[in-house]
Amino acid sequence: MAKRRKLVDEVLKPFMLSNETLQQISALLLDEFEKGLDLNRNNLSSVKMYPTFVRDVPNGTEEGTFLALDLGGSNFRILRIDLHGELYYMTSKIYEIPQSIMIGTGEALFDHIAKCLEAHLEHLGLHQKSLPLGFTFSFPCLQKGLTSALLVSWTKGFTCSGVVGKDVVHLLRAALKRRGNVKIDIIAVVNDTTGTLMSCAHTNRDCRIGLIIGTGCNACYMEKLENVGTWTGDRECPDQVIINTEWGAFGDNQSLEFVRTIFDQEIDDVSLNKGKQLFEKMISGMYMGEIVRRIVCHLGNENEMFKGNLSEKFNTPYAFKSKYVSYIESDSGESINEVKAVFEKMGIEDETEEDCRILKKICTCVSTRSAHLVSTAVATLLNKMKRDYTVVGVDGSVYKYHPHFKRLMTEKIEELTDPRYKFDLMLSEDGSGRGAALVAAVAVRTTETKKQKK
Repeated sequence: MAKRRKLVDEVLKPFMLSNETLQQISALLLDEFEKGLDLNRNNLSSVKMYPTFVRDVPNGTEEGTFLALDLGGSNFRILRIDLHGELYYMTSKIYEIPQSIMIGTGEALFDHIAKCLEAHLEHLGLHQKSLPLGFTFSFPCLQKGLTSALLVSWTKGFTCSGVVGKDVVHLLRAALKRRGNVKIDIIAVVNDTTGTLMSCAHTNRDCRIGLIIGTGCNACYMEKLENVGTWTGDRECPDQVIINTEWGAFGDNQSLEFVRTIFDQEIDDVSLNKGKQLFEKMISGMYMGEIVRRIVCHLGNENEMFKGNLSEKFNTPYAFKSKYVSYIESDSGESINEVKAVFEKMGIEDETEEDCRILKKICTCVSTRSAHLVSTAVATLLNKMKRDYTVVGVDGSVYKYHPHFKRLMTEKIEELTDPRYKFDLMLSEDGSGRGAALVAAVAVRTTETKKQKK
């Protein structure tokens, strides 16, 4: 028993990161931030720091009916939002994107979205009205303006051809034009992190960071224009812009090899985007369960779990869902009821109590590393921004459903942030969708204000 526990501890030790190591990671990330913002050094940074062209947060005076299209994974949502200042009414519907479309052509993807959008508007009785739409497109993009975004690379299992390097707003407009009878005015394209920031800022104007910890992991924040060397827009007030960090790519230049484990390397080796999004692959819900499964298989093959008898499911990549990690960690104290339930789902029937405790420890180590890494990145932003108080808007399934994630993050951010800079974590409600509509609403409000001044 003691020998088994020693081997388990040796396998899990690389997942336990000291504050000294986390501060080293923070220093590396800050350097990437600075290079990404510098016009002359942006090409040297793995963290691209894309300006979003979103210059302001809601001020509570926005009014009207807006649409939002939220695309960021294997499902997408269409939302209708009626804004009345700080009050709003919202309806939405989720549509599935079949696997064949996720790996097919870009034209097929946008035709599918346009078809669903047309059907939804007909259902709402809005197909004859021209409504402003905010488009959340949650993939790495280089924005050329509020309504122009060039896809840099696909993530999250998408490989649609003919989209990388193209303007996704143009592709959506072309698909809508092919439908013939859809009247939609796309007036903003945003990342889900920007949507999250805007959604939370609608409730609390101190929100200046938007964070996603779900299928992927990314963040945005409000930066002073004087610090954005890559800015190409006008310099009228306000002198600020939301920056989409795309920090999921941190480490793609090999800078994080000193903390990546053999399991991280294995996952990357067989991924669709090998060598890309290495920071995200250590954090996000798309990979968390798979890291756990690979550790279990390693121990099983060493006869340290299940007496070496791994089930077919445990030998199947991605069969161990990240949500199982949340289930298992919801067991309090010495309880192992959820662990046993997960083992049953995974086709294990003769697990021992020690097997249960080992799996619980594996899940705790993997999810705690995830929380500590993302906390390090948030602390890096807070220390960079130097604001007395900042609300961090957070969305994503990992943050929402893992029972200890918020506590782990709060504690670690406090440890790594200058005590002069206070913060709160705020759960975003429908951030990526509602936020896109709010970006559209702020754009309409800003345009009307400029017209009145002329």
